[in-house]
Amino acid sequence: MTFKPAPWPRKLRSQHWFGGNSKDAIYRRSWMGNQGFPPDMFDGRPVIGICNTWSELTPCNAHLRDLAERVKFGIYEAGGFPVEFPVFSPSEVALRPTAMMFRNLAAMDVEESLRGKPIDGVVLLAGCDKTTPALLMGAASVDIPAIMISGGPMLNGHFRGETIGSGTHIRHFSAAVAAGEMTPEEFAAAEASMSRSAGSCNTMGTASTMASMAEALGMAMSGNAAIPAVDSRRRMMSQLTGRRIVDMVKDDLKPSDIMTKPAFENAIRTNGAIGGSTNAVVHLLALAGRVGIDLTLDDWDRCGKDVPTIVNLMPSGKYLMEEFFYAGGLPVVIKHLGESGLLHKDALTVSGGSIWDEVKDVQNWNDDVILPVENALTASGGIAVLRGNLAPNGAVLKPSAASPHLMKHRGRAVVFEDIEDYKAKIADDDLDIDETCVMVLKNCGPRGYPGMAEVGDMVLPPKVLKKGVRDMVRISDARMSGTAYGTVVLHTSPEAAVGGPLAVVRDGDMIALDVAGRSISLEISGAELAARLADWTPPVQKPAGGYAQLYHERVNGAEQGADFDFLVGCRGNDVARESH
Repeated sequence: MTFKPAPWPRKLRSQHWFGGNSKDAIYRRSWMGNQGFPPDMFDGRPVIGICNTWSELTPCNAHLRDLAERVKFGIYEAGGFPVEFPVFSPSEVALRPTAMMFRNLAAMDVEESLRGKPIDGVVLLAGCDKTTPALLMGAASVDIPAIMISGGPMLNGHFRGETIGSGTHIRHFSAAVAAGEMTPEEFAAAEASMSRSAGSCNTMGTASTMASMAEALGMAMSGNAAIPAVDSRRRMMSQLTGRRIVDMVKDDLKPSDIMTKPAFENAIRTNGAIGGSTNAVVHLLALAGRVGIDLTLDDWDRCGKDVPTIVNLMPSGKYLMEEFFYAGGLPVVIKHLGESGLLHKDALTVSGGSIWDEVKDVQNWNDDVILPVENALTASGGIAVLRGNLAPNGAVLKPSAASPHLMKHRGRAVVFEDIEDYKAKIADDDLDIDETCVMVLKNCGPRGYPGMAEVGDMVLPPKVLKKGVRDMVRISDARMSGTAYGTVVLHTSPEAAVGGPLAVVRDGDMIALDVAGRSISLEISGAELAARLADWTPPVQKPAGGYAQLYHERVNGAEQGADFDFLVGCRGNDVARESH
């Protein structure tokens, strides 16, 4: 794609607030001046917002204040005027009932802040996995020049001679405790080793996946995704990002110029190559809706199914984000896609040039971390989109994190009506379950939880774990963390809470999974399924008031990205009506 920059100089958006000598302009400049800004800061130079999700209750983002200062240096150097502002920061580890419930709220905050404030462009500072899509969604809905800088992953964890990954080893160790292979005291001793620096998960979890998606979409500078949070090069990239946004404003290079259908296809293929999180599915579907791109689950399956998973990172592989960065990071993966004919090479990026120009000369410095195709973790990676009478609107599974022997499986359903039912039953030795069964969890989708929590990777029952079994087929309308693993069918749609077929699965029903055939089936007749659905009554009461009620009433299904129906689409950046 060839981008033609807008003429410069020209009147900028911020001058509707600050330009001239009217009462309103003087009013605004004088109040801004109480912070010590010289008068010439308002002389028509680009005003750049720094949209910061810093919060001590969002551990992944707790270092973003420092990066914001580096961004400011770059903006000043390029002749811009930086103004930092906070937005809502949903944290996966410290926000109930689930951060996903508040992704849309954060996106609303970002959108209205960008539209209503006197800024010409914005640097999006994100880290924790929901902040990245939320900021991109809000920016897409306003469509002023925008660029993302990620906080970066934390350093590797180490415990008793073993390299451990945040999130992934929590699950390994928890299963080992339940199986009697690790003591609770040993588990607690590992705690300090898991998160030993600033940054997001050091596995290819959702945070690193979404940082990779931002880069693959062209919305971040090349190399952004993998630089560790505490590496000096993360600060350097923040400063370069600050410089770059000023030129983007001068050129009028907007998200709608960058996030095209080919860019989304590049991101989907990149997700397959890195063994990225299933959460990328709902986030990219929602983001595409904001840009006005027709992206569906069929696009995910079409673009991702033949992409080999070549990044050897937990939870699919053995390394962590530090090694990925040292090996060359995401640019190496994107170059591989280009050499394999799987990349739209002319897709535009925030650089103003093509994605191929950004990566064509990079090298792979460790082919045990970024594998050659012949040694791929999974020859056909990506995200498998499953359909059938159990998931008419689709469900997803991550092949690179699943067990090969379970990719085609038929088993007896053991049903949990909701997450509380699961917690009450799972450790009971009298639970009628073994490793051949299929665990089914209901009422954990967008409306059912509400918020679609990361509970789909149900921990196996202790009676099964004690046999040495570490995986079973699990099906739900929930999500799972990008740090999780297993043969887990997720995002089953329509969800149980709105009367999807999942709602009427019963203990003892036979369920057939065929990943290669892209099917998930409940083995009952059509007449029986129809009769059960006719008798079904909703188990979930609508929340009484507040944001939870708004979410429950207006959220779309997982197959549409779980965005609010009234937020889909780009509403533009027109300057709001004068307030004085």
